[in-house]
Amino acid sequence: MSTAKIERLPKNAVKLTVTVPAEDVRPFMEAAAARISEASTIPGFRPGKAPYDVVKQRVGEMKILEEALEPIVRATYVRALEEHELDTVGSPHIDVEKMVPGNDLVYTAEASLLPAVTRLADYAKITVERKKAEAGEEDITRAVDDLRRMQTREVRGAAGKAAEGTDKVVVSIDMKKDGVSVEGGQSPNHAIYLGEEHYIPGMKEQITGLKEGDKKTFTLTFPADHNSKLLAGQPVEFDVAVKEIYALETPAADDAFAVSLGQKDFATLKGLVKANLDKEKLQEEEQRIEKTLLERIAEESRFEDIPDLLLNEEINKMVHELQQAVEGQGMDFDAYLKNLKKTLADMKMDFTPQALTRIKVALVLKEIAKKEKIAPEEAEIDAEVDELASRYEDKETKKRVYEPAYREYVATIIRNRKTIARLKELAVKNA
Repeated sequence: MSTAKIERLPKNAVKLTVTVPAEDVRPFMEAAAARISEASTIPGFRPGKAPYDVVKQRVGEMKILEEALEPIVRATYVRALEEHELDTVGSPHIDVEKMVPGNDLVYTAEASLLPAVTRLADYAKITVERKKAEAGEEDITRAVDDLRRMQTREVRGAAGKAAEGTDKVVVSIDMKKDGVSVEGGQSPNHAIYLGEEHYIPGMKEQITGLKEGDKKTFTLTFPADHNSKLLAGQPVEFDVAVKEIYALETPAADDAFAVSLGQKDFATLKGLVKANLDKEKLQEEEQRIEKTLLERIAEESRFEDIPDLLLNEEINKMVHELQQAVEGQGMDFDAYLKNLKKTLADMKMDFTPQALTRIKVALVLKEIAKKEKIAPEEAEIDAEVDELASRYEDKETKKRVYEPAYREYVATIIRNRKTIARLKELAVKNA
């Protein structure tokens, strides 16, 4: 059986020196030889059926040992962690010290330990006041106006109509700098909405008053902070030709509008909008309570050193979450960063304090769950895993949902959910 010597390193890290006896290495090498046989064409044998000695003669025993190395390390490293009750985070850094066929295998594994909570805050004495979560009249009016805007109709302007107010104007546009067309600055059907504010300063004023068929050339100076370095702060010439003008007609806030949305009347529509907004505000208030409570507990607790590996992993997770959110709205992530005038390194630096708080919150939740003896029932885990699996048609995806690692992830989510519910019982006071 493999043995492991432990060496404690600075910043809450550990180094394991693992020795795997030659007799324990042998079964892994036999399995590796079978895999090599399956992937190779060995005359006289079907794939995967060539004996060990034949594979050894063909590829060499060192090649077999190299193929076996990863499964050996994976099995013996996990065993060493369990034997010494080490709770690590992230992937270990592996260095092979001795690897010769027929001899003991020796490797080292350096890993970061999950930091312990050295002093847990007295969470039973922490209170958070629940605020009123209800939509006001302004909220309702704003939401109804958004619904009305979504039902806006475009009505083609009459012949000779001049662009005005909130009209939509479709133009052919060609942007030039120093007489040369700007790359990407041409469009045969570019829509300009006179009621919006995000255009180059002066653009709407130049378009207002034009009629279908009109052509106009004018020069505008781009803002100094424009995301195009080529154009920022520079004068640019615009050649435009008006092709179409549309008046934008927004329905009135009345019973007819409500009926068009499938409601009995406008009062019923407002009531439905209010109920939905109240639900959203209640969810927001629950999130605020949870965030405030957990951050206060984390702030008043004390911890062992947070390993750099753990912090970097949390920062990268936050960057990935942001990227998914940005791209989910149809934006390019690199363009998003440029618009913020930040590099990826800047963003990671900005995320560092929040990432540190998230790690501490996860640690105190685990500690409180242990203290309160909170753990998910097997039936709870089964139900949640089954529900998640039901969302997928693909058999391979369903299979992964039922794997032990994912089941453990689900168990952690349920445990945290129950722990937070318990903390709210203790801490939340109604206003």
